[in-house]
Amino acid sequence: MNCCESRTTCITHIRPPKIVSEMSLWSVFLFLIHGLHGHQSCPRRCDCPPGNGVVWCNWRNLMVIPFDIPHDTRLLYLDSNWIVHISSGAFHGLKLLHELHLADNLIESISPAAFHGLGSALRLLDLSGNKLQKIDAAPFVMLTWVKLELYNNPWHCDCSLQELMKALSLGAGTAEDIVCTTATWKEYVGKTLSHLVSTGVNFCVTQQKNTDFAMLLTMFVWFGVVITYVIYYIRRNQAESRRHLEYLKSLPVPRSSLQQRRRRWMKTIRSAQSSDGLDSHTCWGYTTELLWKQV
Repeated sequence: MNCCESRTTCITHIRPPKIVSEMSLWSVFLFLIHGLHGHQSCPRRCDCPPGNGVVWCNWRNLMVIPFDIPHDTRLLYLDSNWIVHISSGAFHGLKLLHELHLADNLIESISPAAFHGLGSALRLLDLSGNKLQKIDAAPFVMLTWVKLELYNNPWHCDCSLQELMKALSLGAGTAEDIVCTTATWKEYVGKTLSHLVSTGVNFCVTQQKNTDFAMLLTMFVWFGVVITYVIYYIRRNQAESRRHLEYLKSLPVPRSSLQQRRRRWMKTIRSAQSSDGLDSHTCWGYTTELLWKQV
């Protein structure tokens, strides 16, 4: 049968135009690129439902914060994992992030630049239920407008935590969440930091008193060491002087010198008896005086 005789057969054997095949290949290529990009934009162990800006990374046994979180994320759930430390720039580029949930981890420390790169859209930072005992104000100085959730942490109430509270201007609710698990003084354990500060407790003054007492104690110890050394030095010199004197006394006196002294004494005694007419008792006293002068 001729192609012209049957229209259906003719259409079946017509070769598709070249432009149509090129467009199909380009569409397939764009589809693959989009699929690969979408796969790479979501962390491997997280869920990123398309279109709503929510990333679910909670309950994934994560020990570190994923580095490939999509930049259009608005809500990020990293709670209930095994994260111990928040490193510098962990959330860099998340300018649209509204809420950051880090509750119920094992976070003990936060790098000073941990939250650098977050935009002004952030409204909530949840750090509750971690292992925070003390933190510096540096990671939070650019997040003064953010609501902080800090409850259920084993806080150690001291001067640094009090200074953090002042620097961040924490709201009443957040301040009430900070309960002293340990403190500089035991009587403050179990009380909220805001209550202690409102009643006039100043941990920084207490710390200054402790520092002054430590310095005074150190000076007293050094003074005692110096006095002890001086006493030891004096006694040692006295002992050496006594040993030297005993050594000099033990040295033998030359006989010639002793005989010459005796002759001079006898000559002096005779001269005194003959010239002054002294008796023997007076002469003996005079002789004793001369002997002391000679010695």
